[in-house]
Amino acid sequence: MADTRSAMTGKIAAMQDFKLYRELSWEGSFEEYLQIVRDNPMVARNAYQRLYDMIISYGAEEYIDNKKKLVRYNFFKDEQNGGANAIFGLDIPLMRLVHVLKAASEGYGPEKRVILLHGPVGSSKSTIARLLKQGTEQYSRTAAGALYSFDWVNMKDTGLTGADVDRFPSPMNEEPLRLIPAEWRVRAIDELGLSSEQLTIKVVGDLDPASRFIFKHLMTHYSGDWSMVMEKHIRVRRLVLSEKDRVGIGTFQPKDEKNQDSTELTGDINYRKIAEYGSDSDPRAFNFDGEFNIANRGIVEFVEMLKLDVAFLYDLLGASQEHRIKPKKFAQTDIDEVIIGHTNEAEYRKLLSNEFMEALRDRTIKIDVPYITKLSEEVRIYEKDFHASRIKGKHVAPHTLEVAAMWAVMTRLEDPKKHNLSLLQKMKLYDGKVLPGYTQDTVKELRKESKREGMEGISPRYVQDKISNALVNESGEGTINPFMVMNELEKGLRHHSLITNDEMRKRFGEIISLVKREYEEIVKNEVQRAISADEDAIAKLAANYIDNIKAYTLKERVKNRYTGQDEEPDERLMRSIEEKIEISDSRKEDFRREIMNFIGALAVDGKKFIWSTNDRLRRALELKLFEDQKDSIKLKTLVSAVIDKDTQEKIDIIKSRLIKNFGYNEVSATDVLNYVASIFARGDAKE
Repeated sequence: MADTRSAMTGKIAAMQDFKLYRELSWEGSFEEYLQIVRDNPMVARNAYQRLYDMIISYGAEEYIDNKKKLVRYNFFKDEQNGGANAIFGLDIPLMRLVHVLKAASEGYGPEKRVILLHGPVGSSKSTIARLLKQGTEQYSRTAAGALYSFDWVNMKDTGLTGADVDRFPSPMNEEPLRLIPAEWRVRAIDELGLSSEQLTIKVVGDLDPASRFIFKHLMTHYSGDWSMVMEKHIRVRRLVLSEKDRVGIGTFQPKDEKNQDSTELTGDINYRKIAEYGSDSDPRAFNFDGEFNIANRGIVEFVEMLKLDVAFLYDLLGASQEHRIKPKKFAQTDIDEVIIGHTNEAEYRKLLSNEFMEALRDRTIKIDVPYITKLSEEVRIYEKDFHASRIKGKHVAPHTLEVAAMWAVMTRLEDPKKHNLSLLQKMKLYDGKVLPGYTQDTVKELRKESKREGMEGISPRYVQDKISNALVNESGEGTINPFMVMNELEKGLRHHSLITNDEMRKRFGEIISLVKREYEEIVKNEVQRAISADEDAIAKLAANYIDNIKAYTLKERVKNRYTGQDEEPDERLMRSIEEKIEISDSRKEDFRREIMNFIGALAVDGKKFIWSTNDRLRRALELKLFEDQKDSIKLKTLVSAVIDKDTQEKIDIIKSRLIKNFGYNEVSATDVLNYVASIFARGDAKE
């Protein structure tokens, strides 16, 4: 039994990366650290430089959206953690954030400001902050993100009172180069060649009070011989940042006003150590464990920042502008950290109306983080949480997540003021769909006239909750469909705490009706495609159409495949197909030339034309084939009590196509066929 246990322990032990452990536990002399800096000056970067370099290290991709060049930073995809905190659809706000960090890393001013993420509830502000902290932590464990601090050692025989502990770690994990006195620090860095072309090392600020106290005492002990202090009493160590261990990453959450205490930010006296060190003004008897102290060299997040008590805000102002904090009973202490906060709309409005907060407004860089207004990106949020591998024993019918996302996005859009657009059309344009008569310039204009779009509406959290409700509902025979989710969304509006008036509730309800109508069109289209999905028949129809429009545009005759006779192009056939996608008689020539040009362009590239590659032509052919075949299966018969064997076989074929081609299962395919059949039965749609 013991052997079995040791064998299992051995297997687990074999998973450990000893090489990485040794690297992260490195320790050496000050001289050795100077050599490390000489070989790689990047280890001496400040917090802003390190955070910016961390984001850039993951790479980026450029793309064009509505004639505008955008950058998508791979870091925010969170691929390093399986996409658990991935950010979707917010490339523009994230670009602004990265630009601010870049300017701060260059020392152009933003490093003296608080970065404030501002937006409605549930718009990913906390997720962005969490990603930055998580990324900073992981980066410190890599060779590229290495950073170092130091411990005071061999303290017992130096005459320091209470120096029973032989090792005293730098309480704020200071940069070791701060041990070089400020008056000759710049010259030392320059003469030792510690800077590089990529990075000019600038070490600003002084040691924390405890390290300064020890340093001064030791300098006196060695009659001012700085090299002896470094040689005998400094051990430099690799610093690994960790939020859980409170090393280099801090998080501050506001509490009840009566329980707020500014020592939570700047540390407090350790009364048990006063007896050991003899005085409460001895900095070694002080706990440098406030959020500002422990976040030194890294990042501090302020959750719901504007809920902070005024006393905290004064600390925040000094920390941002001067990079200094004021611990109780000690001089101002230098810090090196990124300060990032987030707040919602209501709290920010309060800040704007409070004249006493003017200093904070002046020292804040606000980055708006709106809700997503692009349908395909909103869908990705729900797909991440409700994909098949996470939902065991339940089938999510096609378009279920899409209709939920559609509704959420439309609640965030402003009604179009011009262009004769509906809200639904506006949403489609924003999602990159091509609508006749509208261009990318239309989208730019729509964006420009909608100043507050995305700052109001329904949050993804509400939608996620309602999808969850639908999933645990016993109805549906192991399947959830769009109607189940839409019903949950609609029911929840009556009790939604953030819907403040009946007018808003009514508008959101009307948008659900819009989404239902759009879903109706989507499933009618899918059933039509399933009925007309006879590949051979559609390929023949396509070939016939192409032969005829080719003859028409070249003013030639076309050979009849049956009689072998040359005949005029079949205008009736061509129009019967074109009319299915509402190509008017006056525009038929343009459409036919467009198809021929498309074929010609493919031929130039050595590619063969396939009818399905042109979306408009594919839709026209499918509708034409559906029109030709619909009489062989009356959809109305689906809702009747008696179905003959021949019809049942055809229904089974359609069902199998829905399952194979569109992602339905047996239950959801039956449901959607019955639903479309009921539409035809009540005469709401053309057969």
